[in-house]
Amino acid sequence: MAPSLSAEDMKGKYTMANIKSSKKRVLIAERNRLRNVAMKSSIKTALKKALELASSDDKEALNSAISRAYQLCDKAVSKGVLHKNTAARRKSRLVLAVKRIQEGK
Repeated sequence: MAPSLSAEDMKGKYTMANIKSSKKRVLIAERNRLRNVAMKSSIKTALKKALELASSDDKEALNSAISRAYQLCDKAVSKGVLHKNTAARRKSRLVLAVKRIQEGK
């Protein structure tokens, strides 16, 4: 959950608008940015974990890691964090990388 922000938290970081609705939009945009950064970071972590498990012999853990990465990508698309083609590209590259690693063993 993103931390709640107030106008005082934002002071000095941005030039604050005078209009009340503009102030609200600045706060909402910052909250959304923090949420988007967190979600993108969790996707990267899930992809890295799946790639690490590709070199091990644990197929069960690998399948669950790939499934988790797929879930996170799909959720990011539904929330508007990632474009659908970006998510599809990441999932495709993940599977190709896993296959390459497993062939190289």
